[in-house]
Amino acid sequence: MPGRMLQDELFSTLEILNDEELNRLSPLATLSSSASRRQQESREGYRQQFALDADRILHSRAYTRYIDKTQVFCLVKNDHITHRVLHVQLVSRIARTIGRFLHLNEDLIEAIALGHDIGHPPFGHDGESFLAELCDEHGLPLFQHNLQSVRFLDKLERKGRGWNLSVQTLDGILCHDGEVHSRALTPQPDIDFAGFDEKYRTKEADPSQGLTPATLEGCVVRLADTIAYIGRDIEDAITLGLITREEIPIECREILGETNGTIVYNLVTDLIANSTVPAPGTIDHSKACAIGFSHDVSERLHQLKAFNYERIYLAPSTKQDYSRIRECYRALFAHYCKQAENRSASTLQVDLMSDAAHCYQPGQAAAMVRDFIAGMTDDYFLHQAAEIGCNIPVKR
Repeated sequence: MPGRMLQDELFSTLEILNDEELNRLSPLATLSSSASRRQQESREGYRQQFALDADRILHSRAYTRYIDKTQVFCLVKNDHITHRVLHVQLVSRIARTIGRFLHLNEDLIEAIALGHDIGHPPFGHDGESFLAELCDEHGLPLFQHNLQSVRFLDKLERKGRGWNLSVQTLDGILCHDGEVHSRALTPQPDIDFAGFDEKYRTKEADPSQGLTPATLEGCVVRLADTIAYIGRDIEDAITLGLITREEIPIECREILGETNGTIVYNLVTDLIANSTVPAPGTIDHSKACAIGFSHDVSERLHQLKAFNYERIYLAPSTKQDYSRIRECYRALFAHYCKQAENRSASTLQVDLMSDAAHCYQPGQAAAMVRDFIAGMTDDYFLHQAAEIGCNIPVKR
């Protein structure tokens, strides 16, 4: 244990760091000292609060499983194709760059970015759709990966204790949605856990309900999510021979560029230039603030998204294995439900969320199965499916 004198020095430094934010950050940035947690913590620490959130997410078991989660392309024998672990790191770096130039809290940005996709099930957005179908058939709310990210971090990790993350971090994770196109976002501030839980319930009841982050930092991550994947997915598709660079719409190439590096640079530059965030020391910050793109860049980004959907995400070659993966989802879900309901010994030696069993009401076998499957890596999912006799696809 460090000596008392060293501890006093570290806590003194923490006070200095928190005080420096008052002068260094925008008056509408989220101060580390404003972090709010569900439970008061008796153990004092000298890390700033959002840095602590980022550390906790990095040390979570769910973060470790990012390493084998599909981003867009699955079952590909090419180590240079993006997996979700790289995607969240790219989001973090891009968002922190934006946050630094807008004088926002980079620790909060990093925490939101690292945690935003933790709830993604095996095989990306298609896996999310398969799991949503099964949840609906079993009387559960439709599966949504952003809600699942919150559920893992707030409820299920650490044997059902959760990580006690700040409401600002959880809100950013809940409200991220890189699929929805937004030219600009204005935060809805003053979030507390009562308001956060209501947002969660609203989204759970109606997946079409749009949510807006409560902080500028959350708005930055939400737009950085799109910046991180839009050009990177194009590069992966070119590597796999799905498209050529010349097929990118000419209007998009002229405004945004035709390589991932150029696309990221131009989008980040435009976002910084067109966001309206008061500078440090600004006294009158009553004007509406927003994180957003210029009109022309936003239009071309929207067009590029449409191109990616048509030529990449919905391409038959991208989805050629998904009918078999869907059947694996259905078979595993039924198998695990039977095990959980009968409380039989598992022939697969899986715990079915037993270390967090107190988080479930009696008769919630399907909820336990949902959470267990959502946490799987791609390879573990296929291994378990093969064990029960599924016809699994193989890497090409």
